[in-house]
Amino acid sequence: MFTGIVEEMGHVTALRAKPQAMELTIACSLILDDIKRGDSISINGVCLTVSVYDQKSFTVDVIPETVQSSTMSELRTGSRVNLERAMPATGRFGGHFVSGHVDGVGIIRSVKKESNAVTKIIELDPSLMKFMMHKGSVCVDGTSLTVFSVDKNTITISLIPTTREDSLLGEKGIGERVNIECDLLAKYTERIQQAEKPGMSRNWLAEQGF
Repeated sequence: MFTGIVEEMGHVTALRAKPQAMELTIACSLILDDIKRGDSISINGVCLTVSVYDQKSFTVDVIPETVQSSTMSELRTGSRVNLERAMPATGRFGGHFVSGHVDGVGIIRSVKKESNAVTKIIELDPSLMKFMMHKGSVCVDGTSLTVFSVDKNTITISLIPTTREDSLLGEKGIGERVNIECDLLAKYTERIQQAEKPGMSRNWLAEQGF
């Protein structure tokens, strides 16, 4: 489990392509402080498992399903990536519940400077829009953000200076693709609504506080 608060930006030092899969080696510093084999690391919002590490980098395997459903295939040697370790039980919860399981890919359609913030409009697949709500949460490239506007097939996010400086989102522009993870609670609620159980309805869920 992650919070969507990027700890540092690393860069890809090696990329080994496999049939519909890949292996990545990423150089960083902070993430390596307490790293061990089997640890979960969020890389641009994708939860991946450490297979090998040394004093300067760590390596992960990316399976076919992840390659197909995220932007991982667009990485190249030298690409910078957002990194976050799994949240410790004693840690502060600065963002929101993030699983690292990407739901789809969005496309940045607009970038606008507004005072000390930069707003970006992101186009999403229609299947993801039902999980978006005004002032709700969304994880974009591993960064926890608030949804400030919801349109037919787009959402608007706003980046404060700290987020622009500490994550890749500050660099991404129009036409670039980003990993999207919808709010976990919204997805569970949707699943409950779809469950085929006698007596369960929207009215019943409302009565239960959902």
